[in-house]
Amino acid sequence: MTRTALAADDALADPIACAQPAFSRTAPGVSGAAIGILWMLAATCLFVCQDSTSRILLRSYPATEIAFARYLVHMVLVTLFLAWRDPRLMISQRPILQILRSIFLLGATLFAMLALKFMPLVDFSAIVWVAPVLVATLSIFILNERVSAGIWVSVFTGLTGVWVIVGRPGADFSFSMLFPVLAALANALYQITTRLLHGSDSSLTTLFYTALAGVVFCGGFLPFVAIAPNLTGTSLMFLLGFLGLASHFCLIRAFAVAPANIVAPFGYTALLWATLFSLFIFGEIPSPRTLFGAALIIAAGLFIFLPAKNMRKWRISHVEAVLPESLPLRQESQANFVAGARSRRIVP
Repeated sequence: MTRTALAADDALADPIACAQPAFSRTAPGVSGAAIGILWMLAATCLFVCQDSTSRILLRSYPATEIAFARYLVHMVLVTLFLAWRDPRLMISQRPILQILRSIFLLGATLFAMLALKFMPLVDFSAIVWVAPVLVATLSIFILNERVSAGIWVSVFTGLTGVWVIVGRPGADFSFSMLFPVLAALANALYQITTRLLHGSDSSLTTLFYTALAGVVFCGGFLPFVAIAPNLTGTSLMFLLGFLGLASHFCLIRAFAVAPANIVAPFGYTALLWATLFSLFIFGEIPSPRTLFGAALIIAAGLFIFLPAKNMRKWRISHVEAVLPESLPLRQESQANFVAGARSRRIVP
């Protein structure tokens, strides 16, 4: 299928695109930006719900089994929908890059689960949110982006925040300390490959390939590590898969109805949700060191997201790195946003 055909079919093949008029209607006196912020707040809450559900399941089941269940639910639901809507959407123009992207997401998921087994939810959430800062760094080498000195200061600040959280005084070094950092790095590479796929495949095609590596890789370990889940475990695994799809839908809606530079900073409310979940579900109180490190990471991310005169040469691809496991934006909405950014000289 040619790129022209994909562009022409997007409005018919993408249910998110089809739902645009219905979901974009705002109540009297309510702006599109406000609706976009509400979608983003819902998405961040659902992402933290995923992490919390995973952490509960990790008490009884291995990470590979949990990841397999999460991606299997995802793949089955998307496959059934695409088979009904348009089976051609299962064919990618760049399958190798799609599989590589799926592998990065699987790495982020497994490292995240390994991290959640030994560290507080708030600490983990704060470190994972350094991903946009890592994207700004990696894009220099992978996407040939040019960034200002201010972006480098932001990168250093974000990494300092990670060290404040991980490198606690008196704690012996352990490779387990690297798990949340590796999760953030894998997530950053996932965001970069998502950017590289823009313009090649529709968002539904990318959604289909997202779970491929998780199902194939983790499925291979099931005969050796799987523990037969009870009714509660089975329900939580299905819930985890549903939360994955629901969170992505809310994220896409957020970017479809409001500019990315408006809704993206509200993604950091994930740390607020993580704090609340830690207190009321796991009985964990964030330490002052964690709060200080999280503040540094948030400050670094907000500097990247918020427009500034010294960031005009910085490209819009960085704004896409908003949440762990974020999906490609709907093509038309993203194209319009980029066009508007160029008219304001935010991007070259």
